[in-house]
Amino acid sequence: MTHALFSHRKHWAARFGTAPFLPMSRAEMAALGWDACDVILVTGDAYIDHPSFGMALVGRLLEAQGYRVGIISQPDWHSAEPFRALGQPTLYFGVTAGNMDSMVNRYTSDRKIRSDDAYTPNAEPNKRPDRAVTVYAQRCREAFPGTPVIIGSIEASLRRIAHYDYWSDTVRRSVLPDSKADLLIFGNAERALLDVTHRLAKGEKIGDIRDVRGTGFMVAHDWKPEEDWIEVLSTELDTPGAIDAHVDPYAMSPNSATSQTPESAPVRIVPRAERLAAKQAMRERTVIRLPDYDQVKNNPVLYAHASRVFHLESNPGNARALRQAHGERDVWLNPPPIPLSTPEMDAVYDLPYARAPHPSYGDAKIPAWEMIRFSVNIMRGCFGGCTFCSITEHEGRIIQSRSEDSVIKEIEAIRDKTPGFTGVISDLGGPTANMYRMACKSKKIEHACRRLSCVFPDICDNLNTDHTPLIHMYRRARALPGIKKILISSGLRYDLAVRSPEYVKELVQHHVGGYLKIAPEHTEAGPLSKMMKPGMGAYDRFKEMFEAASKAVGKKQYLIPYFIAAHPGTTDEDMLNLALWLKKHDFRLDQVQTFLPTPMALATAMYHTEKNPLKKVLGGKAEAVSVVKQGRTRRLHKAFLRYHDPDNWPLLREALKAMGREDLIGNSKKHLIPLYQPAGTGKQPEGTRTPRAEGGRGRPAPGKPGSAKPHAGKPAPADRGRPPQVPKHPLSQRRGGGKAR
Repeated sequence: MTHALFSHRKHWAARFGTAPFLPMSRAEMAALGWDACDVILVTGDAYIDHPSFGMALVGRLLEAQGYRVGIISQPDWHSAEPFRALGQPTLYFGVTAGNMDSMVNRYTSDRKIRSDDAYTPNAEPNKRPDRAVTVYAQRCREAFPGTPVIIGSIEASLRRIAHYDYWSDTVRRSVLPDSKADLLIFGNAERALLDVTHRLAKGEKIGDIRDVRGTGFMVAHDWKPEEDWIEVLSTELDTPGAIDAHVDPYAMSPNSATSQTPESAPVRIVPRAERLAAKQAMRERTVIRLPDYDQVKNNPVLYAHASRVFHLESNPGNARALRQAHGERDVWLNPPPIPLSTPEMDAVYDLPYARAPHPSYGDAKIPAWEMIRFSVNIMRGCFGGCTFCSITEHEGRIIQSRSEDSVIKEIEAIRDKTPGFTGVISDLGGPTANMYRMACKSKKIEHACRRLSCVFPDICDNLNTDHTPLIHMYRRARALPGIKKILISSGLRYDLAVRSPEYVKELVQHHVGGYLKIAPEHTEAGPLSKMMKPGMGAYDRFKEMFEAASKAVGKKQYLIPYFIAAHPGTTDEDMLNLALWLKKHDFRLDQVQTFLPTPMALATAMYHTEKNPLKKVLGGKAEAVSVVKQGRTRRLHKAFLRYHDPDNWPLLREALKAMGREDLIGNSKKHLIPLYQPAGTGKQPEGTRTPRAEGGRGRPAPGKPGSAKPHAGKPAPADRGRPPQVPKHPLSQRRGGGKAR
């Protein structure tokens, strides 16, 4: 049963009121009059009391329901003692790695440790362990044996079934058996979190809570919620579409006498609505058994198959429960959570956040906070379905939007209460800037849909792409007193934007600060098809509209494209063609990205298995995918993106010769790279004369206004090998940020 988010009766501790900050010490608890915490949240991030940070949103949500919530932030995990800092919680520990997966946060796409952490005071590194959810959960168990442990956040959500782990180059088990947690909450956690917490407060045992959507847990191999549940093998479901038995339209009425023969029995035609209801009821009592952990670990085809089935069962309207054996027990995953309504979203973001870091950090700078303190999240979710992206697996494809009044209220709060505000809102967006209030035109179609993307290979005819509500919000927001400028720096889906010339004009003329980052990702059909991204035609149309709108108001503004190297399905020839496109358009990229396989993403399944889970993979019909895994080839693909860097020329010369493209090596403008090597750069090729000065004809030209330059001080997405990016939704790991898609 799904409850409205705030339909529960408040817990008795509501009498304590609202804390200025959720306590991080026993002294703070005492000042609030608490003798214990009901819930203690353990997080790998610094505690910032702002709705863009998961521990704050979850903590304030629980506090609003009357629970005493404490925070243990970035504890020393080498012993259990720091996990005893606030005493034993009366209900449970809630464990999260933070706003980002700990492995993505700590390592680059080349598996090198990052030198800083945007979510830590003064960006200090090494303040969280690898696979933080597992480590923290085990320490909580050690600190207070018998206390329930609930895990959540992006790290737990993306590791809820057996998954390929890029950093160890192995298929790892679900995080549930590794962490020994009692319950995993995945996706948008608010609804499940309140349901579980209130039931625990009423005395229900956590081991008996097995019917909440958006949760996972360990069960015996033969366990079922009810006797009438049906188990289906996933190998029977390797194509989209329903597999349920059809309701017999000539079925006898339940009131028919059992003594009647079929010939004499009255026949009742079952109405279509009744047939559909029976079909849906059957789905709701069906669990799909995925290949077990040992099978997907040892068989790449079965791994790709399991990934395919998992993603096809992601629509809350028709998804079935999943189970996967891990040794002597099964991981059981209930269907995804029901998205929040607009009033529920408004209520969550209207909670009494302090909108500041905890006072214990003093004057320390926390980069993640510095980046988002003047930004506003207007929605969550993404129906783009990009295969390398983490949003869909976590937040889902159904867009959840706040009301315009709620957004305006938060902008006014920033203006009036946030120190250092100069009148500029740095972002008004979310995972995707321009999917606000977009949804399927029909709820029936939405609930039945099995598509992995609403916009690939083309925008669905059933998708409402109206930008009018967003345009109205922009105009109202920038008209507020004290607001000088509102920038849109979230990821923009430009293939949607071109459907609304009025929106493009509004965006370009009022909300672009000179540069707009967009992410075509590639120019070639092969990799784009594996990414589920649109072709360059959409980019070209958007570029024309962008330039026309800029010219109309006399502004010199530039698009900064992002591209990705070494994505599954990319060949050396694809990267060469991309480099030639960049040179033709005079783009010299300073910031480049190499594909980073994150847990559970479809592109990660391609990388690991070299099969395409976007299509049927069983029965010998699996499509092979070219994959770049070797370090040298990954460096080569990255070098093509920076063809203008002299340090890359030796590698590119060698590759072009091997590809039979020596015609691209020379000293004229038509050549990709020069013959010679400037002194002090790269590796000197044998028989090559060093130029007398670094200012020779082959030296890259200084950056031009139209050249690709990153915004100063703005971290780029972490899930593709760039420095960490701050998610807008606290439980998400965004791939976007400061660019269009």
